[in-house]
Amino acid sequence: MVRDIVVYPDKRLKLVSKEITSFDNELHTLLDDMYDTMIAKGGVGLAAIQIGVDKQALIINIPDDNAPEDAQQPKENTLEMINPVILEADGTEKSQEGCLSVPGVYEDVTRAKHVVVKYFDRNGEEHTIEDDGFLAVAMQHEMDHLNGKLFIEKLSIIKRKKFEKEWKKRAKAKR
Repeated sequence: MVRDIVVYPDKRLKLVSKEITSFDNELHTLLDDMYDTMIAKGGVGLAAIQIGVDKQALIINIPDDNAPEDAQQPKENTLEMINPVILEADGTEKSQEGCLSVPGVYEDVTRAKHVVVKYFDRNGEEHTIEDDGFLAVAMQHEMDHLNGKLFIEKLSIIKRKKFEKEWKKRAKAKR
Protein backbone atom coordinates (compact mmCIF):
# COMPACT_ATOMS: atom_id res chain seq x y z
CA MET A 1 0.00 0.00 0.00
CA VAL A 2 1.33 3.42 -0.96
CA ARG A 3 1.46 5.77 2.01
CA ASP A 4 1.87 9.54 2.21
CA ILE A 5 5.39 10.94 2.50
CA VAL A 6 6.07 13.18 5.50
CA VAL A 7 7.43 16.43 4.04
CA TYR A 8 9.76 19.03 5.57
CA PRO A 9 9.23 20.97 7.86
CA ASP A 10 6.96 18.37 9.52
CA LYS A 11 8.25 17.88 13.09
CA ARG A 12 7.97 14.09 12.85
CA LEU A 13 11.12 14.16 10.70
CA LYS A 14 13.03 15.29 13.82
CA LEU A 15 12.00 12.22 15.84
CA VAL A 16 14.66 9.68 16.77
CA SER A 17 13.29 6.31 15.68
CA LYS A 18 12.75 3.50 18.16
CA GLU A 19 14.54 0.15 18.02
CA ILE A 20 12.52 -2.69 16.52
CA THR A 21 12.19 -5.76 18.72
CA SER A 22 9.48 -7.76 16.93
CA PHE A 23 10.21 -9.19 13.51
CA ASP A 24 6.57 -9.98 12.84
CA ASN A 25 3.84 -9.50 10.22
CA GLU A 26 3.38 -5.88 11.29
CA LEU A 27 7.04 -5.21 10.42
CA HIS A 28 6.71 -7.11 7.13
CA THR A 29 3.66 -5.03 6.17
CA LEU A 30 5.55 -1.84 7.05
CA LEU A 31 8.51 -2.87 4.85
CA ASP A 32 6.20 -3.84 1.98
CA ASP A 33 4.35 -0.52 2.24
CA MET A 34 7.67 1.32 2.33
CA TYR A 35 8.72 -0.41 -0.90
CA ASP A 36 5.40 0.40 -2.61
CA THR A 37 5.65 4.02 -1.48
CA MET A 38 9.31 4.43 -2.49
CA ILE A 39 8.66 3.03 -5.98
CA ALA A 40 5.47 5.06 -6.46
CA LYS A 41 7.29 8.25 -5.47
CA GLY A 42 10.39 7.53 -7.57
CA GLY A 43 12.87 7.16 -4.70
CA VAL A 44 15.87 4.90 -4.16
CA GLY A 45 15.62 4.82 -0.38
CA LEU A 46 13.08 5.40 2.36
CA ALA A 47 13.17 5.44 6.15
CA ALA A 48 10.05 4.46 8.11
CA ILE A 49 9.82 7.94 9.66
CA GLN A 50 9.27 9.32 6.17
CA ILE A 51 5.85 7.64 6.21
CA GLY A 52 5.23 8.68 9.82
CA VAL A 53 6.44 5.51 11.58
CA ASP A 54 9.18 6.20 14.13
CA LYS A 55 10.85 2.78 13.96
CA GLN A 56 14.41 1.94 12.96
CA ALA A 57 13.63 0.54 9.52
CA LEU A 58 14.89 1.67 6.16
CA ILE A 59 14.96 0.32 2.64
CA ILE A 60 17.21 1.01 -0.33
CA ASN A 61 16.75 -0.10 -3.92
CA ILE A 62 19.37 1.35 -6.23
CA PRO A 63 18.40 1.13 -9.91
CA ASP A 64 20.59 -1.11 -12.05
CA ASP A 65 22.79 1.04 -14.32
CA ASN A 66 22.59 -1.64 -17.02
CA ALA A 67 18.78 -1.91 -17.01
CA PRO A 68 16.64 0.00 -19.51
CA GLU A 69 15.66 3.43 -18.22
CA ASP A 70 11.96 2.50 -17.86
CA ALA A 71 12.72 -0.77 -16.02
CA GLN A 72 11.13 -1.31 -12.61
CA GLN A 73 13.37 -1.62 -9.55
CA PRO A 74 12.73 -5.29 -8.68
CA LYS A 75 11.57 -5.86 -5.13
CA GLU A 76 14.11 -8.67 -4.65
CA ASN A 77 16.89 -6.06 -5.13
CA THR A 78 15.64 -4.12 -2.10
CA LEU A 79 17.95 -3.92 0.88
CA GLU A 80 15.82 -3.92 4.04
CA MET A 81 17.73 -2.74 7.10
CA ILE A 82 16.35 -2.97 10.63
CA ASN A 83 18.18 -1.32 13.56
CA PRO A 84 21.24 -0.46 11.41
CA VAL A 85 24.48 0.65 13.08
CA ILE A 86 27.58 2.00 11.37
CA LEU A 87 30.56 -0.03 12.59
CA GLU A 88 33.19 1.75 10.50
CA ALA A 89 33.25 4.92 8.43
CA ASP A 90 36.27 6.45 6.74
CA GLY A 91 37.26 8.78 3.96
CA THR A 92 35.08 11.56 2.61
CA GLU A 93 33.20 12.05 -0.58
CA LYS A 94 30.89 14.75 -1.86
CA SER A 95 27.86 13.75 -3.90
CA GLN A 96 24.53 15.24 -4.85
CA GLU A 97 21.60 14.13 -2.73
CA GLY A 98 17.87 14.58 -2.84
CA CYS A 99 15.11 13.37 -0.55
CA LEU A 100 11.47 12.40 -0.91
CA SER A 101 10.78 14.44 2.26
CA VAL A 102 12.39 17.54 0.72
CA PRO A 103 11.02 17.27 -2.82
CA GLY A 104 12.72 19.11 -5.65
CA VAL A 105 15.86 19.98 -3.67
CA TYR A 106 19.25 18.56 -4.66
CA GLU A 107 22.49 19.61 -2.99
CA ASP A 108 26.06 18.40 -2.67
CA VAL A 109 26.64 16.71 0.69
CA THR A 110 29.88 15.38 2.17
CA ARG A 111 29.72 11.94 3.77
CA ALA A 112 32.03 9.06 4.61
CA LYS A 113 33.22 7.35 1.43
CA HIS A 114 33.42 3.86 2.95
CA VAL A 115 31.10 2.37 5.57
CA VAL A 116 30.57 -0.96 7.27
CA VAL A 117 27.03 -1.37 8.62
CA LYS A 118 25.49 -4.04 10.86
CA TYR A 119 21.74 -4.56 10.54
CA PHE A 120 18.96 -7.11 10.79
CA ASP A 121 16.70 -8.28 7.97
CA ARG A 122 12.90 -8.65 8.18
CA ASN A 123 13.30 -12.06 9.81
CA GLY A 124 15.69 -10.92 12.55
CA GLU A 125 18.83 -12.34 10.92
CA GLU A 126 21.95 -10.24 11.53
CA HIS A 127 24.02 -9.07 8.54
CA THR A 128 27.00 -6.86 7.85
CA ILE A 129 27.42 -4.90 4.63
CA GLU A 130 30.35 -2.87 3.36
CA ASP A 131 30.35 -0.33 0.54
CA ASP A 132 32.26 2.64 -0.81
CA GLY A 133 29.89 3.73 -3.58
CA PHE A 134 26.40 5.10 -3.97
CA LEU A 135 25.03 2.50 -1.55
CA ALA A 136 27.31 3.87 1.20
CA VAL A 137 25.86 7.34 0.63
CA ALA A 138 22.28 6.02 0.55
CA MET A 139 22.75 4.06 3.79
CA GLN A 140 24.13 7.12 5.59
CA HIS A 141 21.34 9.33 4.24
CA GLU A 142 18.59 6.95 5.35
CA MET A 143 20.25 6.27 8.72
CA ASP A 144 20.30 10.04 9.33
CA HIS A 145 16.49 9.94 9.04
CA LEU A 146 16.39 7.33 11.83
CA ASN A 147 18.27 9.84 14.00
CA GLY A 148 15.95 12.76 13.18
CA LYS A 149 18.36 14.38 10.71
CA LEU A 150 17.88 15.59 7.13
CA PHE A 151 20.53 16.06 4.47
CA ILE A 152 19.85 19.80 4.36
CA GLU A 153 21.28 20.04 7.90
CA LYS A 154 24.68 19.11 6.43
CA LEU A 155 24.71 22.19 4.19
CA SER A 156 26.86 25.23 4.94
CA ILE A 157 25.09 28.04 6.79
CA ILE A 158 24.91 30.13 3.61
CA LYS A 159 23.42 27.27 1.55
CA ARG A 160 21.04 26.41 4.37
CA LYS A 161 19.74 29.99 4.58
CA LYS A 162 19.31 30.07 0.79
CA PHE A 163 17.41 26.77 0.95
CA GLU A 164 15.10 28.04 3.75
CA LYS A 165 14.35 31.23 1.83
CA GLU A 166 13.55 29.35 -1.40
CA TRP A 167 11.52 26.70 0.47
CA LYS A 168 9.35 29.37 2.14
CA LYS A 169 8.86 31.13 -1.18
CA ARG A 170 7.78 27.84 -2.81
CA ALA A 171 5.41 27.04 0.08
CA LYS A 172 3.83 30.48 -0.20
CA ALA A 173 3.35 30.03 -3.96
CA LYS A 174 1.51 26.72 -3.37
CA ARG A 175 -1.10 28.40 -1.15
